[in-house]
Amino acid sequence: MNTKYNNWFDSKYYHILYKNRNHKEAKVFIKKLIKHINLSSSSKVLDAGCGKGRHSIEIEKLGHIVTGIDLSKNSIKFAKKFENTNLKFMVHDISKPLNSEFDVVLNLFTSFGYYERKKDLEILLSLEKNLKNNGTGVIDFFNLKNVKDNLIENEQVIIDNLKFNIKRKINKLSVTKEISFNDNNIDYKFKESVNTLSFEDFEKYFKKTNLEIIQIFGDYDLNEFVENKSPRLIIIFKKKSRSN
Repeated sequence: MNTKYNNWFDSKYYHILYKNRNHKEAKVFIKKLIKHINLSSSSKVLDAGCGKGRHSIEIEKLGHIVTGIDLSKNSIKFAKKFENTNLKFMVHDISKPLNSEFDVVLNLFTSFGYYERKKDLEILLSLEKNLKNNGTGVIDFFNLKNVKDNLIENEQVIIDNLKFNIKRKINKLSVTKEISFNDNNIDYKFKESVNTLSFEDFEKYFKKTNLEIIQIFGDYDLNEFVENKSPRLIIIFKKKSRSN
């Protein structure tokens, strides 16, 4: 049998494996988040790492002007089906700022940490450049302590008659997920790797920017972050005004 190594995030299999993500939860989270950061109507929002646009679409429905960017051509192709005057999508590298400023910049559902570790700060600085003075930003990442304590090393998931074999590992630098399966007598192997970033790591990055962390939450209901049990690390930050 042949074995293929392809671009996982741009493959149809990525979307098959994750097709059952909780869209209702995402919708509720977005409503709570937008209400919490108290956005005025028609605010300009950047969804950096937007995937197929599920968060962007919900934000636009709440009355805002949204730009979604992602490196996955297939994801953006799908998202463009939902474009309108106030909702636009484009293929773009989140480590490189757009030539525009936004009232809010978002990086949701662990879209941070997929580059080499040395680019993490570059991505944060890119978000800073796209944010207006006094604008609000949100990074939604996993809680590293929770991942370490609850790691499922081996798992098998069957979706659309495809049997996905998933192996997870964690070390000092990254959390990796190896995904293998067979489709039409072809073996496929893919790999996801996300940098292991704790809240302390994010704090170090933020100190090298003009961004200030103002609040952290531990789940999509915006409950308090508790390192020993929270599933998420949701960081709310502001861009400080520079004195003239």
